[in-house]
Amino acid sequence: MTSFTINGRAVTVDAEDDTPLLWVIREDIGLTGTKFGCGIGMCGACTVHVGGRATRSCITPVGSVAGAAVTTIEGLDPAGAHPVQQAWRALQVPQCGYCQSGQIMQAVALLTDFPQPNDETIDAVMDGSLCRCMTYVRIRDAIKRAAAAMPSGAKA
Repeated sequence: MTSFTINGRAVTVDAEDDTPLLWVIREDIGLTGTKFGCGIGMCGACTVHVGGRATRSCITPVGSVAGAAVTTIEGLDPAGAHPVQQAWRALQVPQCGYCQSGQIMQAVALLTDFPQPNDETIDAVMDGSLCRCMTYVRIRDAIKRAAAAMPSGAKA
């Protein structure tokens, strides 16, 4: 049994400690916004926040998040009003949309560390968050738009 908080709600799951967090989130908890992409932590589709840090949930054993706070795309802002989510919609970033929850979660973590990122920082931090539809230019523009919309000194 592993206990942690997900999207502000305390949960205890009956899963082997080495079960990937992704499968616990999707299958045991029932939150399906976090996607399976590659299974080896290389594509970013499964990105969630653990303790506020972007984390690839497909390679994170559930036992390692005991006592931690986990945030998924569903918990980022249930109303979809986070500046990153708003920028994503305004610039029509998604095409197929499959990778977008991971992209958004990585972008929020980026803005926490770099509130006013330049292109090089965006490219470096978002590297490894793959988009098969190749909407990278719109992703970069949305991150800049979200950065401009966030209050100065605010955490993403």
